[in-house]
Amino acid sequence: MFADTDPAIISGNGGPSTLSNISTVLIKSKDKALTLSASSALSELDGYRLIFCEDDNSAKSRLDEVNVDLILYDVDEDDFGPDNALARSRLSHTACWRIVICEKNEMSCGAQLCEDTASYLYLAKPVQEQQIRIVVKRALEHAELSRRHRILSRELKLSLDDEIFNDEEGGSVQGGVSRFERLVYASPKMAEVVAEAKVAASTGMPVLIRGETGTGKELLARAIHFNSDRVNSPMHSQNCGGVSDDALYSELFGHMRGAFPGAIADRLGLFRAADGGTVFLDEVSEVSPHFQVALLRFLQEGEVKPLGSDKTLYSNVRIIAASNRSIEEMVEKGSFRRDLYYRLRGFQLELPPLRDRTDDIPVLTQFFVEKYAGVVGRRVLGVTSDVLKRLEYYPFPGNVRELESEVQRMVAVAEQGGYVALRHLSEKIARTPIENGEDAAFVPSGVTLKDKVEHLEQVVLTKALEAFHWNQSKVAEELGLSRVGLANKIKRYGLRKG
Repeated sequence: MFADTDPAIISGNGGPSTLSNISTVLIKSKDKALTLSASSALSELDGYRLIFCEDDNSAKSRLDEVNVDLILYDVDEDDFGPDNALARSRLSHTACWRIVICEKNEMSCGAQLCEDTASYLYLAKPVQEQQIRIVVKRALEHAELSRRHRILSRELKLSLDDEIFNDEEGGSVQGGVSRFERLVYASPKMAEVVAEAKVAASTGMPVLIRGETGTGKELLARAIHFNSDRVNSPMHSQNCGGVSDDALYSELFGHMRGAFPGAIADRLGLFRAADGGTVFLDEVSEVSPHFQVALLRFLQEGEVKPLGSDKTLYSNVRIIAASNRSIEEMVEKGSFRRDLYYRLRGFQLELPPLRDRTDDIPVLTQFFVEKYAGVVGRRVLGVTSDVLKRLEYYPFPGNVRELESEVQRMVAVAEQGGYVALRHLSEKIARTPIENGEDAAFVPSGVTLKDKVEHLEQVVLTKALEAFHWNQSKVAEELGLSRVGLANKIKRYGLRKG
């Protein structure tokens, strides 16, 4: 029964109602009295699979083989190292809960081990059967509640996203539009990137995102986090560009009070603050060779040693890194560590520039129109096709970020109830050369027939005014309108000469 290799499966009656499946509990102990107490206590509960291990090495071996829900860890004097089974389970079994058991005279060490390994609690020997029964039941109930909370949080987030991305009538923002959290797209190229990102999200491996400035690297990183098992834990971001080694180390690893001039209080650091979650490192290609060593060690061991401390702590964090440079070329030139590059690129995603995915421009434009029309409290129906053509032909060196800024400005100066027209474009985009073609209106889905008719009327009026060089008498005669009627329509649509 106490062998390392043969797990005992114990079933009883009246198990906790919160447990819908068999829960696997690993008990690491050489203390036969403790294991007998645990066996007796848990044998009265239904649906538990008990695995017994006598030492840390056999416990680590079983953790590599079995999905464990809870660990009862009886601490020996040799178990306080940084690579014990508890510490390893924190990285390999993120949903596993841990309980530390130790002798009364080792309570301070047990408390420290409990803190270092994010264990549920620690108990002092002798541990009674009833105590084991209650603590195990409570721990697994909390684990189940945590799991359900993650699911409900995810469902709530998805429902909020639907409210953000859908119009008042419940329709899609624009026909053919797709989304991945805050990423809006329609192009096949982005569809491929998103498909790869969804696979990456499900694995928990590090992700390296390559793309020009403004392509949405952080949005993609956040989408990966919110579609992963870490959704219920925090995500923190750090830009590594233009930051000294000491400042960056302090931001990520933390520091102790007095570690350097101005360190008036302890700083946790993002790696520990995001424990169980994700840290996004933007411009990771800019870190110095010296700092690359510290980052590599964290990726390998999960070790966190704050500035000014001689104590090594541990954190279970997923790294998503991004760069607007080719790290492969930097590796070949010797300016970026090859082993760090391989660690970072568990998955490697390439975000194409906006000029290479112009199919996304219409849906992004309409999305930003609706977003910023809501911000300024103005009804803007969309953009005309001549505006859209120029947006599609403009190269957008700033990518999606530049497009968003352009649309935000255009919406701010557009007329209430009208469309964004050529006169609202910034000069550099308005002068963009385009191929000849017949202008039409870019009309979003979900607007009424009246809106569409008014828009077509605006297009006809604009063309007539331009054709007759704003001679309103000739335009009124051409369109069969009175001068007063034409003047009212010009005012209504906010049309201006030039």
